[in-house]
Amino acid sequence: MMTTEKKPNRTRNFFELWNMSFGFFGIQYGWALQMANTSAIYEYLGANPEQIPLLWLAAPVSGLIAQPIIGYMSDRTWGPLGRRRPYFLVGAILSSIALVLMPNSSTLWMAAGLLWILDTSVNISMEPFRAFIADLLPEKQHTQGFSMQTFFIGFGAVVASVSPWILTHVFGLSNTTNAAEGVPFTVKVSFYIGAAVFLFTVLWTVFTTEEKPPQNLKAMQQANESKDAGDKLGEILNLIKATPKTMKQLAVVQFFTWLGVFCMFLYFPPAVAHNIFGAVEENSALYTEGIEWAGICIAVYNGVCFLFSWILPNLTARLGRKMTHSLCLICGGVGLISLLWVNRPIYALFSMVGFGIAWSSTLVIPYSMLSHIIPEKNMGLYMGLFNAFIVIPQIIAALGLGSIMDYFLNNNRLLVVVLGGVSILLAAICIHWVDDIETASTNNQALEVQPTV
Repeated sequence: MMTTEKKPNRTRNFFELWNMSFGFFGIQYGWALQMANTSAIYEYLGANPEQIPLLWLAAPVSGLIAQPIIGYMSDRTWGPLGRRRPYFLVGAILSSIALVLMPNSSTLWMAAGLLWILDTSVNISMEPFRAFIADLLPEKQHTQGFSMQTFFIGFGAVVASVSPWILTHVFGLSNTTNAAEGVPFTVKVSFYIGAAVFLFTVLWTVFTTEEKPPQNLKAMQQANESKDAGDKLGEILNLIKATPKTMKQLAVVQFFTWLGVFCMFLYFPPAVAHNIFGAVEENSALYTEGIEWAGICIAVYNGVCFLFSWILPNLTARLGRKMTHSLCLICGGVGLISLLWVNRPIYALFSMVGFGIAWSSTLVIPYSMLSHIIPEKNMGLYMGLFNAFIVIPQIIAALGLGSIMDYFLNNNRLLVVVLGGVSILLAAICIHWVDDIETASTNNQALEVQPTV
């Protein structure tokens, strides 16, 4: 068993904090491009509405498999690049290749296969980043480190989401397409830029931020060498059996939250194009304009998420974490449901404000609840396991939403987004049954953002 490591005690300056978090800008850039454009790419390639959930199955399944394993491995890794940085680099290289290839897919199944590669690769890069700050900073600087990471999360998502619109309306690139061309040129260029940004920013972090070997490095290596694959699997299973009670209770909240979020991710861009812009054909200029506007909406909710994250600590100090999270989720649920009455594109931005508030709370408060009950030496594994609770509802949605679309919703994409809003409202109710052990110190502590796929 690994012994406890001595905590870092050297205070880092602003530029060191910037360097160690800069890679998250590229990771979030690539992830936001995937969220904003994958469903549209599927429809450009001829997918029917009921096929989209199944084609998205790659994202949650890859997360379910990769996150706990990568978290466990990065807790126990040491090499020439350190503990976490080898995973940043490998994930960035694979993600960049997938980002270049995905918008050039010639068939639906090629695009779906590339989504598997892309999502798994993003998880390889992202998962160890969550423990990177705690590894390198003294406890008194954790708030600064996670604040810097939060800045890059919001900034990367905003820039990526609006990039197709900027390429069309600022740089004058063509956003028209036809059945032979498939994906519009602006979307392809956005993905190429995303690939370059992803790789460059992660390389920046890898080569500007040094990891120091843990004091118990030799014991850690000997312990790992003495275990075969069966022993490691057994250790993972034992740790899963020992999952803290609060994490199990939060799993219910996360189920309904992420079922709703996934409904939004799956169908929001096509819903904007078809239901708000009134596009009929996927290969029309009107459809592309709708997808670009959906990117603007996604940028707005990510911007709201970033700004609202600075308010959350004060709210939780006054109201408690459960009440704060419940109110934020209500804002998100009502925001998505309100899209039923949106008859002009500009009004959709107001709905996104509500969803952005819920998104901010979803990325912060559940992790704050867990932060004081997760064993430090197994932080990577348990954060990966917690994200597994997130992707299970996504798998259920991917397997079941197609039939619901076909038989009950008349393939109306907007109604699926509204259904997601209802699910988020259920999560707002369930949070009140979570046993959150709050203390004065945790209430007054700045919350740490933990983004997820």
